[in-house]
Amino acid sequence: MRRNWIQPTLLVIASAGAGTVAWSGHVLLLPVAIGFPILWSLSKSRSAATLVSAAYFLSASRGLPQGVATFYASDIWPGLLLWVAASAGFVAVHALLWTKDVSRRPAHYVLAGLLMAVPPFGITGWAHPVTAAGVLFPGWGWWGLAATTGGLAGFASRLRPAVAIGLAGFWLWAAASWTDPKLPEAWRGVDLELGASLGRDISMQRHRNLIATVSEQALDGARTIVLPESALGFWTPTVERLWVRALVGRDITVIAGAAIVDADGYDNVVVAISAEHSRILYRERMPVPGSMWQPWRPLFGGNAGARAHIFANPVVALGSGRAAVLICYEQLIIWPVLQSMRGEPDLIVAVGNGWWTKGTSIVAIQRASTAAWARLFAKPLVLSFNT
Repeated sequence: MRRNWIQPTLLVIASAGAGTVAWSGHVLLLPVAIGFPILWSLSKSRSAATLVSAAYFLSASRGLPQGVATFYASDIWPGLLLWVAASAGFVAVHALLWTKDVSRRPAHYVLAGLLMAVPPFGITGWAHPVTAAGVLFPGWGWWGLAATTGGLAGFASRLRPAVAIGLAGFWLWAAASWTDPKLPEAWRGVDLELGASLGRDISMQRHRNLIATVSEQALDGARTIVLPESALGFWTPTVERLWVRALVGRDITVIAGAAIVDADGYDNVVVAISAEHSRILYRERMPVPGSMWQPWRPLFGGNAGARAHIFANPVVALGSGRAAVLICYEQLIIWPVLQSMRGEPDLIVAVGNGWWTKGTSIVAIQRASTAAWARLFAKPLVLSFNT
């Protein structure tokens, strides 16, 4: 009996290691995640596959308990509960689709990957191994995504040694020749270190300080300047007039995060501001479930928090081009970026407000994931985060 637990225990340990290393925030380590389907397929029972899946997901999302505790200024227990609850979908899908029939495991794994890439399971589809496509096949676009999916299926089959050798070659080549996504000409993403005050301090002085930051970037040659999620706080007519007037006489555009609030909830948005006018550029498709998006609250007489515009505005017009915008949580899951890439944008704009992630690798993972997608589809990338 004791020997029967040796193999499952080793698989669980290896799965936890794969989740930890792959999702450490270093983009070139993302391919370690493709070890998960190997470990899943090597499981000899459904219970072992369940433990392997749990070990991978919980280790990959290990920053969540501390982040939740910081966000809510609470002890660690709410974060631990949310951490376990968030893993339920991933673990359930991979546990239910595991099969004793070895010949069917590749197809079952692909189905599990598909379910975790699109809603409803894809809403918590973090740490998806297919994100490694951007490292393994930079510039290949949809063909690279297909090749990675095929490789993941191969890892769940008896062909895994040959597949592993092939993908290892691509990985080594990518590591030797890797270059970060390009920044579009005359664009500038501004990183701030304003902590929890960003979006909460709505004083005129805060706006003047941000305007001064924008002015400094403009003097350095930037013409389109990106500020993080929530940078402008509540988007009101007063704030709009202040910013439009501040840009009069300047040939620049400011793209920044804000919130539009009404009686039913709020929209987490990105606005575009110039000397002539301003407009809502993008409404977030998938706010953070639980802390921002709370669709169950109207049943109890409350509002739904942040609205989820799930399949809206995947690509937005910006000047003479088109952009894919990703706000914070959308950078951790699969379907928002793939939906945007179907629209063939000219660049990706990714913003976030990660003050609550201090002491974790969450922001680094967001940056790495977005960089991988940008390299896969050969798109310029503009990043702007507050920490």
